[in-house]
Amino acid sequence: MTDLPASPPAGLPARRLLLVHAHPDDETIQNGVTMAKYAAEGALVTLVTCTLGEEGEVIPEELAHLAADRDDTLGQHRIGELAAAMAELGVTDHRFLGGPGRYRDSGMMGVPQNDRPDCFWQADLDEAAGHLADVILDVRPQVLITYDDFGGYGHPDHIQAHRVAMRGYELAAERGHRVERVYETRVPRSVVEAGFARLAAAGKDFPFQGIATVDDVPGVVDDDQIGVAVNGEAYADRKTAAMRAHATQIAVDGPFFALSNDLGQPFFAVEYYRQVRGEALTEGLGTDLFPAVAATAPEGAR
Repeated sequence: MTDLPASPPAGLPARRLLLVHAHPDDETIQNGVTMAKYAAEGALVTLVTCTLGEEGEVIPEELAHLAADRDDTLGQHRIGELAAAMAELGVTDHRFLGGPGRYRDSGMMGVPQNDRPDCFWQADLDEAAGHLADVILDVRPQVLITYDDFGGYGHPDHIQAHRVAMRGYELAAERGHRVERVYETRVPRSVVEAGFARLAAAGKDFPFQGIATVDDVPGVVDDDQIGVAVNGEAYADRKTAAMRAHATQIAVDGPFFALSNDLGQPFFAVEYYRQVRGEALTEGLGTDLFPAVAATAPEGAR
């Protein structure tokens, strides 16, 4: 195992984590406690979001006019939601790939929006990955987190975000910085099944129309494919608050939440990863993305 450099680049914290996500809200649902935990421990946490999420469905009726088929102002609204969510998580470095609005949300797979020339699905891979490589060279992360090659559940922007992340990793290495470890966001099947069992046991004690299924959770894999479990239970309240900040996309009720389909899903305060690049961290299940560096949470961290 290679230890992290004793002296980080000037002005940068010793530990630096970069996450690549498709739309505002994806980062909080999948990596919220991870981001809050490492930010509280003094790591530099950088989020790159690839689109503004313009094609998302809107949950609150009073905001329905923002949708793409009406005012088409949802993307601008979601910039504010993302900023509020990052404030809850303690993340100060959040950026849009190529700048806000450079790539438009492509919509779900197979819809006409996939063919728009300005959508992320149609983006030139090397151009988009070049923007990410610029960020990598700026913050020089040791760890990069993104989706698997199916994007978790087959959304074109998630698939493209994976491609851009992996190509950006390659381009940055060619330009002088190799990210030491790359992870896919994953969830062990046993954990998801246990979460839905809790949801079913709650009966009608939640406001959602129904209950989602295991297949509705992105990135579910057999337990033996998981390499690292980040326990963020101490930061669960921050993740919950950040999810509430994404009000157009997420409805939160206690330990459960729903997306625009109004089907309840379990909330996870432990987040899981499968390593796909770099030297193996540990035998068995690891608990830290940065095992070579000890860290102490600053005074006042929740």
